Amino acid sequence: MKKKLTKKKRIGIIGAGPSGLAQIRAFEALQNQGEDIPEIVCFEKQSNWGGMWNYSWRTGVGKYGEPTHGSMYKYLWSNGPKECLEFSDYSFDEHFKKPISSYPPRPVLFDYIQGRIKKSKARDYIRFDTTARWVSFDEKAKKFTVILDDLKIDKTYSEEFDYLVVASGHFSTPNMPYFKGIENFPGAVIHAHDFKGADQFKDQNLLLIGSSYSAEDIGVQCYKHGANSVTLSYRSNPIGVEWPEGIKELPLVTHFEDDKAFFKNGTTERFDAVIMCTGYQHKFPFLPDELRLKTKNNLYPDHLYKGIFFNKLPQLIYLGMQDQYYTFNMFDTQAWVARDYMIGRLQIPEEAERKLDIDKWLEANDKLETGFDDVDFQSEYIKDLLSISDYPHFNVDEVGEMFKSWLKDKEEDILTYRDKTYQSVVTGTMAAEHHTEWMDELDDSKERYLYEPEEEDILSETL
Repeated sequence: MKKKLTKKKRIGIIGAGPSGLAQIRAFEALQNQGEDIPEIVCFEKQSNWGGMWNYSWRTGVGKYGEPTHGSMYKYLWSNGPKECLEFSDYSFDEHFKKPISSYPPRPVLFDYIQGRIKKSKARDYIRFDTTARWVSFDEKAKKFTVILDDLKIDKTYSEEFDYLVVASGHFSTPNMPYFKGIENFPGAVIHAHDFKGADQFKDQNLLLIGSSYSAEDIGVQCYKHGANSVTLSYRSNPIGVEWPEGIKELPLVTHFEDDKAFFKNGTTERFDAVIMCTGYQHKFPFLPDELRLKTKNNLYPDHLYKGIFFNKLPQLIYLGMQDQYYTFNMFDTQAWVARDYMIGRLQIPEEAERKLDIDKWLEANDKLETGFDDVDFQSEYIKDLLSISDYPHFNVDEVGEMFKSWLKDKEEDILTYRDKTYQSVVTGTMAAEHHTEWMDELDDSKERYLYEPEEEDILSETL
């Protein structure tokens, strides 16, 4: 006997990136089983779905004057094996009809994201060019009121919801530190958020401040596309891989004098441009203080039961707020769990018991020391979500081992790890080798990536 909802609930979703789309897909999967689903409305301030993967060349502000949301850039290729993020209900094989390499460029991954969602009626649930301005919660009615702006027609209106899903991401608001004298630096000074590609930095000596994945990736990309030199400046620990000649790491900058940077170890160097790879802040300007998630970027944000439900008010749901090894498939597992709570299929304990569970995960998070520890921790988190949902299972332990191999690959050679191939845990397909080594591939278009050289082309290259 299929469960029928006795009352049509309304669910608001803020953001149509991978997390917001995952939430829509979770409800559609239920609908495909013949179940009734609540009324769903998703608000997306861009003109298309995809969130970060919906690349725009714009920096600063978008078409309607809103702050640019995405921190995506030209020439970005996946920095982890695609087999680690594969949707378990929509494989790369199903989408591309052939094996592809383990490290696709952004347009290819965006195409994959769209492939799953285009099979559904997700667009019917999304209001594009619409941004959330403010949210309030009525304790008596137990409902959210969301004030919205339709950017196309410049209209402000409000809507009421029983549940609110915040899927707006947390890689949009730059954390921009200050260094004495940087205001007099004569070259470009930008944050990674406004980095849109390496072309403008060809033949330049670059300083990247930060030791995160963005510093690593932007540094290698600029090196690949012709920067004269790349220096990465770290606060506490270096990235620690073996860098090729032309890339190096130095301790933190202390101050600047014109185009000269001074470092903690006494080194001084001149640079043409500075890129701040100093992370992002969790920012939700549409939420009042009492509903706003306040956390640093880590693997288990405080105040979220199961990493999803705002503990003070579980009707408020946050997706994708963790620091991430797992991405698309983690968002899916979260969305499936959130869906089951919103339809009454999943019961959660009282606030005090939820807090004990949160504290257990926070305590384990604090003990993590290595990348392998991080992978194991997030793998256990995914398995915990799978145990309480009907999201199609995948071999999490095998994915975890792939992540560990990826970490080793990068240590062995930061320039060639993207040439490695892995096997899908969803279909068992072994990835194909890309027709061009990553360091020699300067075209990130989908057309170039999927191009299959004719036999005579291959022969001519070998003659």
